[in-house]
Amino acid sequence: MSTTVTPVGAARPGTPGGTWLDHWEPENPAFWAARGSKVAWRSLGITTFNLTLAFIIWFVVSALVVRLPGLGFKLTTSQLFWLAAMPGLAGGTLRILHTFLTPMLGARHVVTLSTLSLLVPALGWFYAVQDPTTPYWVLILLAFLAGLGGGNFSSFMPATSLFFPKRLAGTALAIQAGIGNFGVSVVQFVTPWVIGFALADGLLGEGQSFNAQGGATRTLWLQNATAIYVPLILLGVAAAWFALRSVPVRANFREQLDIFSLKHGLIMTVLYIMTFGIFSGMAAVFPLLIKQCYGALPGAPDPLTYAFLGPLVGSVARIAGGPIADRFGGARVTQVAGIGMLACTLAVPFYTSPDSMADFSGFLASMLGLFFFSGIGNASTFKQMPMLFPPRQAGGVIGWTGAMAAYGPFACGMLIGQSIAFFGTPNAFFWWCAVYFTVCIGLNWWFYARRNAPNPC
Repeated sequence: MSTTVTPVGAARPGTPGGTWLDHWEPENPAFWAARGSKVAWRSLGITTFNLTLAFIIWFVVSALVVRLPGLGFKLTTSQLFWLAAMPGLAGGTLRILHTFLTPMLGARHVVTLSTLSLLVPALGWFYAVQDPTTPYWVLILLAFLAGLGGGNFSSFMPATSLFFPKRLAGTALAIQAGIGNFGVSVVQFVTPWVIGFALADGLLGEGQSFNAQGGATRTLWLQNATAIYVPLILLGVAAAWFALRSVPVRANFREQLDIFSLKHGLIMTVLYIMTFGIFSGMAAVFPLLIKQCYGALPGAPDPLTYAFLGPLVGSVARIAGGPIADRFGGARVTQVAGIGMLACTLAVPFYTSPDSMADFSGFLASMLGLFFFSGIGNASTFKQMPMLFPPRQAGGVIGWTGAMAAYGPFACGMLIGQSIAFFGTPNAFFWWCAVYFTVCIGLNWWFYARRNAPNPC
């Protein structure tokens, strides 16, 4: 990447000390050793911290909805699935916008302003959950605004891809996305704990009476679920503004539209929907799915006691999958991940209509397997994209594929809800997934993974 020429998509000089770096050559070993490595890893740390906050806000609704009925909110099962699905609809739509922002505004401005926007849903939910008479349309709007966090991925990840040489791209992107994905587990793990006591000596509001299953009553402070992240959001904003700079690879909106003429851009979008679409979608609905399938049984589990495990397993797998993909090739690892996802998806329907809690271990194992292989596939597909495209186009494709896959929570929420409404179980959704995964496995094998494939990556 050089700043001495300025064709479409090439690096253009920035102002030293300003938002844009003066030049950037990550493929130059001397530049990387002298300057590039330090700047790249520092930038990765800041954007990863902010991406984790983005995922927390994006998925906080999934941790809130299972508590709302017990607090007196009059919501049907369909309405609860709609609330869980709305952040996915917003996240996917906003990711389309974010796809084009980094080459126009630079990482510094994009990360700063995007993180600042997280205050809107965080503060909105803080007030809404304290009033059971909050209208449903307000809850839907706040669920949609939580998708502001989902949009950030499609500008943060392309920015990171520009900082690193191709040999480290898989590892860097896997670290950022994997740790960022931990935000899902964080919000689902921390929420049950932090809502159990008053913060700041009650200054953040009074507790609410919660009617648990079986008739037991206890006090919860559900507003804590978002209040605790407000100071961290402000810290992330400050770090991004004062410590981030932007790689001078710049293009206007029209110049970036060339990614839509790339055949392999479309194929990689289909593959990433298989991996991250399912990861994000199942992370959003996992608590409700546990409650729907096992909530009526004696000794039913608290959904949030187990729901955080899925995103946790997937996030760890994504971090581990990056170096593995760098070592063995992204396409080969994607092939293994796809086959694993298919096997786990076929297993889940055997445990969705249980007669007793004895089936829960099989259900949990199948779901965690699905999260594990989707995490591996998330890392390996992001290794494939920088190998298939030049830097600026790779960033655009990464952003676009992320946008399409971010509709996963919306699609999974709606399709599972409809499957339950029509058939009484979510099984139809998993059969559809099995067909889709089979198609993806075939595409990846034919174009990228087989011997003498036309585009090995």
